[in-house]
Amino acid sequence: MKKIIVYITLAILVAACAPSSRHSGEVTGVGGTAWNEPTPYGMVLISRGSYKMGPAEKDSIWGTQQEPRAVSIDAFWMDETEITNSKYKQFVFWVRDSIIRERLADPAYGGNEVFKIEEDREGNPIKPRLNWDKAIPWRNPNEDEARAIESVYRINPITGERQLDASQMNYRYEIFDHTEASKRKNRLDPARRDLNTDHSPDYDEIVMISKDTAYIDEDGRIIRETITRPLGSEFDFLNTYIVNIYPDTTVWVNDFENAYNEPYVRLYFSHAGYNDYPVVGVSWEQANAFCAWRTALLKGSVGRNAVVIEPYRLPTEAEWEYAARAGKNENKFPWTG
Repeated sequence: MKKIIVYITLAILVAACAPSSRHSGEVTGVGGTAWNEPTPYGMVLISRGSYKMGPAEKDSIWGTQQEPRAVSIDAFWMDETEITNSKYKQFVFWVRDSIIRERLADPAYGGNEVFKIEEDREGNPIKPRLNWDKAIPWRNPNEDEARAIESVYRINPITGERQLDASQMNYRYEIFDHTEASKRKNRLDPARRDLNTDHSPDYDEIVMISKDTAYIDEDGRIIRETITRPLGSEFDFLNTYIVNIYPDTTVWVNDFENAYNEPYVRLYFSHAGYNDYPVVGVSWEQANAFCAWRTALLKGSVGRNAVVIEPYRLPTEAEWEYAARAGKNENKFPWTG
């Protein structure tokens, strides 16, 4: 299924408050430094507006009468085209290279510490992270480096072809649930859950929260769980996901049984001739993982302003239909014309 990535860009005001040396006794506000996100690469701005959501006519097959409803949409950025094989390959290769770097730093593969940063410039321990400035020795690797690189590949037992091991292409990411964390009922301080001063806070109340988590078991399988437990800290709103991000290249056969699509199974995602074609065989979970990676990639390039970057995400149903209609409410279906 084709996926279009969307995100909303907001004008963010970064407060730079400083006491004024002069004042007139009136409230005049404080100054600040404005920083706006640049125009996202390959995206177009969809201006805010409103439209009638839903089919404009009765369904000719089922005869069901739809009642379109008025919907207002805020402005947002949208990819000009579908995500291509080339762009999604960048994601796959990033995951591949991160696994290789992790293993190059592993003592089991020689333990080259330059591929992982565990100390700051002053020698203080920090949260370990991969060193992307250190190039992978694709050419002339030593024995340990060659084992680390080849560990993410497999040999097709039928053709003898060297292939990327799709089962290892797992991407782990975390998403903080701002919506649940913002709800008054979920505040850590019981006294702030009810702002009515006539009510006494119930300090013994136990607030239960649900969060998503994931891990890889001993057999290499991804285990996803939603756990429910008493609220203890802000980390309870941090959801963890592990997703195998390699697209399902077999959809060409499984979704079109009466067509000869075997060449697409073999070539569509792997052959450079299809680089500019839309990526297919991507699930909803994989599309969300792509959005999370794309956000992290952008934040890593903007330095200190990363905190004000709005994340990439999938469009809502209303946003997609609004963009597809292109200002036309009279179309029977959003994609007509």
